[in-house]
Amino acid sequence: MEKKPLLRNFITVVSGLPRSGTSMMMQILKAGGMEVVTDEVRRADEDNPRGYFELEQVKKLKESSAWLADCRGKAVKVISMLLFDLPSNHHYKIIFMQRPTEEMLASQRIMLERRGETKDGISDEHMAEKFEKHLKQVEHWIAQQKNMEVLYVPYNEVIKNPLLYSEKVNGFLGQDFNTKTMAEAVEETFYRQRKE
Repeated sequence: MEKKPLLRNFITVVSGLPRSGTSMMMQILKAGGMEVVTDEVRRADEDNPRGYFELEQVKKLKESSAWLADCRGKAVKVISMLLFDLPSNHHYKIIFMQRPTEEMLASQRIMLERRGETKDGISDEHMAEKFEKHLKQVEHWIAQQKNMEVLYVPYNEVIKNPLLYSEKVNGFLGQDFNTKTMAEAVEETFYRQRKE
């Protein structure tokens, strides 16, 4: 019988662009029984009713990363732009969320409007190009890292078939998490900015 890899041997990283479903994936992992690392500084709101599952220290990874040692066996959310700052002395299993660019931009726009903020004048078309270029760079970079494994997860497909993707995530992490409770953490009504 094949032995399950020990969670403490690697850090689970949930990543992706803003509004790509990273908070949902953190909810899924937590529901399955995994410990998630968050300081809850950023509170739940109308845009993320169940919380953002963020950690302020992640923003300063380049300056200080010693705290990552305590994340072995746990899940931490690291936005895609900051993946490059992860130190090479840990093994990472990255669950990378994917979502159509127009949906992410629409979601971001509504979130900013709700907060009374405005975009910095960059058009959606230009931002979409920047996102696509960035995603290609990240994918190429991850493929070259010996201490990283990655599972690309399409947000829309998780909404359609949460149990299937809960099983895929469970298999990727090599664990026996409760895939039923993982799937039940997916709330379809939160999927609002749909690509037609």
